[in-house]
Amino acid sequence: MILIYGATGYTGQLVLDECLASGVRPVLAGRKALAVKALAEPHALEWRVASLDDAAALDIALRGARVVIHCAGPFARTSRRMADACLRGGVHYLDITGEIAVFEALAARDAEAKAAGVMLLPGVGFDVVPSDCLAAHLKRRLPSATSLTLAFHGGTGLSRGTATTMAENAGSPGAVRRGGRIVAVPPAWRSRVIDFGDKPRMTATIPWGDVSTAFHSTGIPDIEVYAAMSPATVRSLRFSRLFAPILRTSWLRRRLVAAIDRRPPGPSAQARAHAVARLWGEVRDPQGGCAAARLECPDGYTLTAKTAVLAARAVIDGRAIPGFQTPSRAFGADFILRVPGCVRVDL
Repeated sequence: MILIYGATGYTGQLVLDECLASGVRPVLAGRKALAVKALAEPHALEWRVASLDDAAALDIALRGARVVIHCAGPFARTSRRMADACLRGGVHYLDITGEIAVFEALAARDAEAKAAGVMLLPGVGFDVVPSDCLAAHLKRRLPSATSLTLAFHGGTGLSRGTATTMAENAGSPGAVRRGGRIVAVPPAWRSRVIDFGDKPRMTATIPWGDVSTAFHSTGIPDIEVYAAMSPATVRSLRFSRLFAPILRTSWLRRRLVAAIDRRPPGPSAQARAHAVARLWGEVRDPQGGCAAARLECPDGYTLTAKTAVLAARAVIDGRAIPGFQTPSRAFGADFILRVPGCVRVDL
């Protein structure tokens, strides 16, 4: 049985829609009874209520589940409690985080998860399925690679949940990997123009989840991740370095979150239907070897729903590997190609 926790959120509802479209009838769970009930009853689905702060209630909610798709972020605050419950109950854990700290915290629990026979697989959405699979594919093409560069652009606007996570990390530094270690760098530390296949675009480094996961997937010690943005945005991010202490104040972060709460839940179905996300990746080795590829996908939220459900169904089919995993380690570098509309081109 698949349980969706945080089913009433924007992405949780997209995951539910994808489940129903693929013939899967999940159990829905969350902390607000009225909201969960209102979502479940029109589909005659079982529903359960539990707060992440109540371990006993959470254990009861997870009874009978084979796998949880955890959709309630920000995951820096919620992932540990759900992972604890999954380890106690022998339930496989999936989430849709993109937060480096969450990936690293769950990776540190690898031995604990193996002992419990539980797979801990964070990042089964746009963060980081397409980029992780692209990284693994490039490593397969150039096994001697020691540096990896990934970049992406496209998609739609942000959901409230994604925007809240960004607000709660306002003023934090960027991150890259050097010599296998995660290193803090200033926002928009480096910029470069990358050709995504439609046209060349300005990009700058961001602390994307692959700074963590791509290392676990490939063993490549030097990793940078770039996102497309306008030159003005790059300048703004660099200017923001001067105000990082202010951006990190709890007062300002509360104001940002309050403003986000007044926004629509997320991009409309029409916006998502017309959006395309494009990724690019390149690996190099010390001998001058190089391999590069592009990947075109549906928008990030549509893709997240599809890959999360594909991952959960793979678990139900017996393809869970106990311990900490990444998408490509669990299901292979070509996992992303199972999503309609995903096309990979080697360069």
